[in-house]
Amino acid sequence: MVYDYAHIIENLPQWASGLAAGVQQRDGVWYTESPMGHVRLDMAPKNAFRVLDHDVTLPDGTVVHNALRVTPAGDGSLLSFVVLRLPGTTDEAFEQDVAHVRRDLQALASLLESRG
Repeated sequence: MVYDYAHIIENLPQWASGLAAGVQQRDGVWYTESPMGHVRLDMAPKNAFRVLDHDVTLPDGTVVHNALRVTPAGDGSLLSFVVLRLPGTTDEAFEQDVAHVRRDLQALASLLESRG
């Protein structure tokens, strides 16, 4: 359930606040507005391993790889998101990125738990 829901890019506005404004597809490519500006989203194709890796191409052309996995765990799922630190990122900015990802994952969990 978690993987199937999170893999649908149109669902991002429901839980991923950093990539959630104005998700749209043009010529087979996904774009959205983010705090960094207009960005491109490239999601891993649907797969049996529940890999939700996605690349975010920033307005300056920098590509940020986000490694996200859904692992079955009993009656639920475990989400693993690796936050990579870009060169030149301050400790404070990195900690803010980690906190932002944590909030988004908590929002996803709350949303899906409320659906039963």
